[in-house]
Amino acid sequence: MNEWIIARRAAQRIGEWLEMPLPFVLEGERPRHPHEARRLLLEASGLPAKWINRLFSTGGIAVSEHGIRLHAFPAMDLKSHPLYRLARDASVSVPDILFEDDHSLVFNKPAGMAVHPSRPGEAGTLDEAALRHMLQTGQHTSVRHVHRLDQDTSGPVLYAKNDLAQWQLDEALRRKTMGRIYLAVATGRIKQERGTLDWPIGKDRHHPARRRVSPGGDPAITHYEVLERCRAATLVRVQLETGRTHQIRVHLGHLGHPLVGDGLYGGSTARLAHQALHGEQLRFEHPWTLDAVTVEAGRPSWLAPLWQELQSL
Repeated sequence: MNEWIIARRAAQRIGEWLEMPLPFVLEGERPRHPHEARRLLLEASGLPAKWINRLFSTGGIAVSEHGIRLHAFPAMDLKSHPLYRLARDASVSVPDILFEDDHSLVFNKPAGMAVHPSRPGEAGTLDEAALRHMLQTGQHTSVRHVHRLDQDTSGPVLYAKNDLAQWQLDEALRRKTMGRIYLAVATGRIKQERGTLDWPIGKDRHHPARRRVSPGGDPAITHYEVLERCRAATLVRVQLETGRTHQIRVHLGHLGHPLVGDGLYGGSTARLAHQALHGEQLRFEHPWTLDAVTVEAGRPSWLAPLWQELQSL
């Protein structure tokens, strides 16, 4: 294993600083001042150069008797956050937390909650709940969502709690190395046991809120496998290779099996007021230790009664 990875995993937080012991191979050439520490970090640590250089420019790299200290958790005046007043005064509850450490945070977002405000002053969002959690737990660092779910889709949503985590996780999203698995209830019986839907997705010029399969759209790839069938519907597990807006909803609708409850794409809302879509699992590489993190979100409360009702038809 890379000695720098071992050193990163052995790092300890000390207030706003993260102290990383030097790999034992460098014991004989310990850095004497921040310039040398910066050079070592740029050469071999695997940390983003832009982050290291920003730290160095603001005095955020220091040398201690135990190793190198990085100003990874600068305190933030949360009162300056645009959602501070809402988060401080709101009655919105904080959703269940599926994972949390100094670098990242994963909420189990319920259906009906938007991730971020769509207009100034909008209350009840997950961003607001995340800030409220930080205030309640005395954490005075930034918190920003890395990805989003549709308002009526439930499941895990990942937040970064410092600049390094934001950069690393954004890059993982861009490189498509973040794994997302969903459960969906599709209308009708899907015949194939599994399949891959490879149709580009673009905007629907006739409806600003909708997307559609379009030859000139962005590449979009969805993998699915059937878990269970009844006469009226199919329960499927879906894995995204890309992350286009409404991707699962558009692809399954184009396949001829819109999601139950998804009125926007042709599904009936008679038995469910929102699309039957739930994020089951989120996988990502930890932004500091590089360990594989897998977060599971249990089946939502609406799924069992919906499936039972569909089976009875």
